[in-house]
Amino acid sequence: MDLLTDRIKDDMKAAMKGGDKHKLGVIRLILSAVKQIEVDERIILDDVRTLQVLDKMVKQRRESIRQFNDAGRLDLTAIEEAELVVIQDYLPQALTDAEMDAMIQAAIAESGAESIKDMGKVMNLLKAPMQGRADMAVVGSKIKSALAG
Repeated sequence: MDLLTDRIKDDMKAAMKGGDKHKLGVIRLILSAVKQIEVDERIILDDVRTLQVLDKMVKQRRESIRQFNDAGRLDLTAIEEAELVVIQDYLPQALTDAEMDAMIQAAIAESGAESIKDMGKVMNLLKAPMQGRADMAVVGSKIKSALAG
């Protein structure tokens, strides 16, 4: 077993003992998503793949929050935001704007990208090191700006 899923399972036990029903529910969602992939693909997820699952869950929560806000459903927005906080607790520390910009500039230099057409090359270089640490939609728009300018 890898360290991240062990940590999540330990936190589940602590939430059960502590009676934290909200956190327990979110952790069960996380473990369910991980287990689903493990069963479907007949593998045991490593930390990198587990981070991808968590990243996907974060994206889903952000999209739901946006949609609920647009619909004026602040009650549902609050639920999604609370889940987002628990999920993000398992992700590595988020990159600052300055760190993102530096990584983007380094990837542009490394790939030799000169225009928007080369954006895919830059994204491929950044995907793994930024996994779970940055919103890739934001990274994409920053790359576009850098390549357009």
